[in-house]
Amino acid sequence: MGTSEIFLIALTIILAVPYLAWRLLRTDYWAPLVVVQIVGGILLGPGVLGAAFPEYYAFVFNPQVIGSLNGIAWWAVMMFVFVAGLELDISDAWANRRETTITASCALITPLVFGAAAAALLLQTPGWIGPNGNFGQVVLGIGMACAVTALPILVLLMEKLGIFRQPLGQRILRYASLDDVAIWGVLALILVDWERVGRQLIFLALFLLAAWAVRALFRRLEDNDRWYVSLVWLAAVGFAADWSGLHFMVGAFLAGAVLDAHWFARDRLDDFRQFLLLAVMPVFFLSTGLRTQWDVGGVAVFGAAFLFLAASVAGKLAGVQLAGHLLGWAKGEASIIGWLLQTKALIMIIFVNVLLDKGIVTNETFTALLLMAVLSTMLTVPVVTPKLKQLALSYK
Repeated sequence: MGTSEIFLIALTIILAVPYLAWRLLRTDYWAPLVVVQIVGGILLGPGVLGAAFPEYYAFVFNPQVIGSLNGIAWWAVMMFVFVAGLELDISDAWANRRETTITASCALITPLVFGAAAAALLLQTPGWIGPNGNFGQVVLGIGMACAVTALPILVLLMEKLGIFRQPLGQRILRYASLDDVAIWGVLALILVDWERVGRQLIFLALFLLAAWAVRALFRRLEDNDRWYVSLVWLAAVGFAADWSGLHFMVGAFLAGAVLDAHWFARDRLDDFRQFLLLAVMPVFFLSTGLRTQWDVGGVAVFGAAFLFLAASVAGKLAGVQLAGHLLGWAKGEASIIGWLLQTKALIMIIFVNVLLDKGIVTNETFTALLLMAVLSTMLTVPVVTPKLKQLALSYK
């Protein structure tokens, strides 16, 4: 078979297998489709499918096919991160700045400290620090991975729970928005290359000038033109960020964050996000699964994943409970908010993909963090659903 035929076989597997599992097993209550796709990527990776059927795996996922899939995955995730930056609403957070700042800070710092402590414990054994990383970078990276909230998945789960448009849902969205900004700031800090710091300063200076010019241009463009120009802007900023030594994902987020969401029709923006999740993000999930490895031993990787999960959930719940105590929330609110804010998946997976790309963490660390993200997201809806019912009864 030619490369194009094998590529289409791989694409059929990527799109069909997770969807069929999601539908036939009816996993939507505890594992939405995106989580099933991520798990599917792990199962289709070298650690599971590749180990069980090495000849078949080598045939379908040969270097040419993987190269083609990676190209789609890079562009897909750049567009997704761009939309996440675009939809960031700092004005609402500013209007409720005291409550938002206290809650977002507690919800970020406490699990970051818990996760960093777990990382420092794990790094006493070899096999977790990448060839280009050091102890401090890995500790901070794992700590931030334990602290981050996946804003797009949070929105999806709150819509499923029926609270997205309610006051509680909008509050949670504010808290997550500030934490979403923090992850990219921490990522930029981790990726600072002192040998290339001059390039990075040049990038930031030119980016600020270009952002001012692009914002002025967008005010004059029609809706259709804004969509096309925004993709050109995304590619250019992604290239410039990568050239400077930062990752193209940092550029993708910045490219969206400096634009205003109200310049784009809400229904088209929602449709665009859904299209990305449906048509191209599954390729990113597969490419993520292809990078999972278990060379330090499956037991060790799973042990690390559960260590990170415990640090993430305990840290997030403790931080939000502290915020609820300081702000005088109603009984039960802090628990619901804490469980929703510990949702991981997409953004955290993108974050650790960057750390792996830069050689800061090993494939084994990446695999453990990926498993942690999947498990934490799967816990959310089953745990929160009965708590929401109890809260509703307490209001009556």
